[in-house]
Amino acid sequence: MRLLHTSDWHLGRSFHRVNMLDAQAAFIGHLVSTVRERDVDAVVVSGDVYDRAVPPLAAVELFDDALHRLADLGVPTVMISGNHDSARRLGVGAGLIDRAGIHLRTDPAACAEPVLLTDRHGDVAFYGLPYLEPALVKDEFGVAKAGHEAVLAAAMDRVRADLADRAPGTRSVVLAHAFVSGGQVSDSERDITVGGVAAVPAAVFEGVDYAALGHLHGSQTLGPRVRYSGSPLPYSFSEADHRKSMWLVDLGPEGQIEAERVDCPVPRALARLRGTLDDLLADPALARHEEAWVEATLTDAVRPDDPMARLCARFPHTLSLVFDPDRAPDDPDVSYAQRLQGRSDQEIAEDFVAHVRGAGPDTHEQAVLRSAFDAVRTEDTLREVAR
Repeated sequence: MRLLHTSDWHLGRSFHRVNMLDAQAAFIGHLVSTVRERDVDAVVVSGDVYDRAVPPLAAVELFDDALHRLADLGVPTVMISGNHDSARRLGVGAGLIDRAGIHLRTDPAACAEPVLLTDRHGDVAFYGLPYLEPALVKDEFGVAKAGHEAVLAAAMDRVRADLADRAPGTRSVVLAHAFVSGGQVSDSERDITVGGVAAVPAAVFEGVDYAALGHLHGSQTLGPRVRYSGSPLPYSFSEADHRKSMWLVDLGPEGQIEAERVDCPVPRALARLRGTLDDLLADPALARHEEAWVEATLTDAVRPDDPMARLCARFPHTLSLVFDPDRAPDDPDVSYAQRLQGRSDQEIAEDFVAHVRGAGPDTHEQAVLRSAFDAVRTEDTLREVAR
């Protein structure tokens, strides 16, 4: 049986204020084309279909379009809810949608009730483990203390027990949304440490033929039978080195696994540039990044004038600007209050300008500051007279 493993669509999410809906629609089109052209037998989506519990209407419409297009292909799809999704909202109408071959698994209590699909070698049981928030599901799974490893291990015990009661040779696939030890994180995943230590060992998935994971945004292999597909699109500059893809998995008659990465269309490359503003604007080696989405970290000792406008003249898709000047830090033993003792408002303001920009105000700027303080003092005097 050939599976297409994907996750973390995050429909409705933007990238540094850039609307990603068109890129997400292009991914859905690519997904449907891959299913049709690569003779996929089943699609698995391992959570975070949406980016938030109450997604915008445009994201819901795109999801609806995806479901219709997958159903039209006649290829079964199994989906679980992730930590960004509202399990109750995503699962509305699941019973009816099942009839179209779209199987939404959002109820933790039903994690040991598989979707059974069949090929010429027999049954394949697909177990959907939606994101398990420990504090909310510990009673359901009878664990004494809320923790990610405890609840996921209890859910997998139920899966293995159900699998043991099935016909010999039944193959198995588990969909799970979790942070598994050994996985590499990025900046765009929501922290799930609430409720205990987030990481769970990969060994928790022993006994099944393939664990299709979601949550981490980088495609990665934690073992021959345990993989993250990663997000199909980048959602932070920490993903600049990611290769966005899906896993095309062939599940053999004895549970053998062969996996191939299928690249996803990405609207623009990402680039993280670092250096002085003049260097970034002049370096010919950076020409290849001129059409990329850029995060620029400026190391100028003195903050340059209009840095974003100047950067955009060469890198028109600059989205993030960070300042990390190459200069010695202030003496940490001297408190802010101590540094202010005996100093006038004018001097304090000039020191602030120097701290932020790396150099004090020039003569014109000093005059502007002086005029502002004079105006404040005059206003205070008039208030006192009025009283």
